[in-house]
Amino acid sequence: MKQAFILGAGLGTRLRPLTDHLPKPLVPLFHRPLAAWTVEACARAGIARIAINTHHLPGAWEGFGRDHGNGADITLVHEPVLLETGGGLKNIADWIAGEPLLVHNGDIFSTLPLDRLVAAHQASGLPVTLAVRGADAPSMPPCTATHIALDAAQERVIDIRGSLGRADGTHVFTGIWCADPEFLDAIPAGVKTSVIPAFLDLARQGHLGACVIDDGHWLDLGDRASYLAAHRLSGLGPAIHPEAIIEPGASVEGSVVGPRAVVRSGAVLRDSVVWPGARIAGDAELHGCIVCPGDREIHGRHRNEDL
Repeated sequence: MKQAFILGAGLGTRLRPLTDHLPKPLVPLFHRPLAAWTVEACARAGIARIAINTHHLPGAWEGFGRDHGNGADITLVHEPVLLETGGGLKNIADWIAGEPLLVHNGDIFSTLPLDRLVAAHQASGLPVTLAVRGADAPSMPPCTATHIALDAAQERVIDIRGSLGRADGTHVFTGIWCADPEFLDAIPAGVKTSVIPAFLDLARQGHLGACVIDDGHWLDLGDRASYLAAHRLSGLGPAIHPEAIIEPGASVEGSVVGPRAVVRSGAVLRDSVVWPGARIAGDAELHGCIVCPGDREIHGRHRNEDL
């Protein structure tokens, strides 16, 4: 499998006001856009041709392929009107060119071995294979919904959200899956539609594959709690970017500070994320905050706020 589709067109409403500044797949995670981590994960699986659909703040994607393509051939496909997951996939049918592909939600960070998913899909002979994860797998957020029910062999999906009345869910859908090109025939053209109805049709026929991957990290960065939690993972990069300016006398603990950000002397920063170019004044005390860049310095005391 040599190509992938990153779903990047969503509005990111659960992550506002952060997504008033950037599309959700471009919010920084340890100083790199979230989508750049996905491109890197695809590269590890041997995937070097990637399409990304856009909608919200499309101009923010300019230069993404040049700066973060990791050697891949990146194609941006703008959706003036949102088409959702199924419609977005159908919209790139010509780009898919009759070849299988991996699909990856744009708000997911994971270190799952995607090559294992690809191998399982190719071995199954099924049109679609979902990467799923047990609720007790490492790094799973608490209370993550288990919507996917599997057969006894844990190789096929038999129900989603109990929609077919067959079984309660036991696994989490990761938002990562593989599809053969014939799957596009199940999606109507020119229609705004989710991919879930087509998944349910396959499950009803016993043709929806599953690959359980419980190792590696997996986080849905769709809300601020998950976004902050992702910045507590170890080994993803330096917390303080080399180009950040932390003045003597500033106190920074458990926080991530991006390039060109400035933290003035006297500022106190705890368990927070400061985006590239943001400025923290010397009288600021921030706890559990996310700071976006702007034409102002952040002053005063703030707790669990997006600034």
